[in-house]
Amino acid sequence: MTTNNTQAEKNSENAQEVIVADIGGTNARFAIAKVKSGKVLSIEHETILKTADYATMQLAWDAFGQKIGRPLPDVASMAIACPIRGDILKFSNSPWIIRPALIPQQLNLKKLVLINDFEAVAHATAHCEDQYLKPICGPRRKDAPDGVTTIVGPGTGLGVASLHFDNANDTYIVTPSEGGHITYAPCDNIDISILRYLKQHYRRVSAERILSGPGLGNIYEALAASAGLSVTHHSDSNLWDAALKGTDHLATAALERFCLNFGTFCADIALVQLANRVVISGGIGQLLADYLPHSGFGERFVDKGRFERMLAQISVELLTYPQPGILGAAAAYAVKHTK
Repeated sequence: MTTNNTQAEKNSENAQEVIVADIGGTNARFAIAKVKSGKVLSIEHETILKTADYATMQLAWDAFGQKIGRPLPDVASMAIACPIRGDILKFSNSPWIIRPALIPQQLNLKKLVLINDFEAVAHATAHCEDQYLKPICGPRRKDAPDGVTTIVGPGTGLGVASLHFDNANDTYIVTPSEGGHITYAPCDNIDISILRYLKQHYRRVSAERILSGPGLGNIYEALAASAGLSVTHHSDSNLWDAALKGTDHLATAALERFCLNFGTFCADIALVQLANRVVISGGIGQLLADYLPHSGFGERFVDKGRFERMLAQISVELLTYPQPGILGAAAAYAVKHTK
């Protein structure tokens, strides 16, 4: 999306304005994108609102309109942190309820695209320049590889999607999933002790219970219980801060265990999707940008027995684009309606 001023003005001629949104459990992000010929030309008026501050998405939408101070476009593309299925969309970590059939009338829209939040991250990956992809482990690549790229991202939850490039025809296909909710798979005795502890609190322990923002707290408490330690649970943000700064040794141990399990999970999904690249996103991914390459992530990623050599040939990168959900929502609209 980087062009000189003259080229940008030329590209913007006859471009379409689209409201783009990334609706998660904690934040609702809005912006105005300009799209043309299957490409995202620009994104402006980015606004982040706390979902807890608004009773409904419609009220947050109105607040965004008031902030930019001009009439909103009548077309929109939204990335939403839940499966896009059925008449009612419900979040696992937010009280908002969205009824897709009613959105056009409620928000005065003539055209609407709805996609899963990690479907949006996959679209963003397809449209991002290499400067926004930080190598984590595996071989360095020169170009976007043909075939499947696995998209994984820990944040408030744990997102998973796949991105299939067809370079010969200059196209790609995105497939959303709810892979973050597969059952947690322990790999050693410490992992097993974590699972046993969490089974006392949850009927079923999914990967998301371990590999998410709140997941670090679950690991922390499990390690404390296993060691017979009495600890006061930090807030999630304070615990992550203490773990990354090394000011709490138990939190640091929990963080290393998080990275080990994250390596295992990413490799599992790559095997399921027969991927040749893994791209990590999500808010926790951003926190781990500098820590992850020096953790046990890479060792666990290739620890797959007979498939170790295959996993060692997969490049793992971190998407550093600041708002991939917004970019992805814009890209999804551009590909569907302007190509």
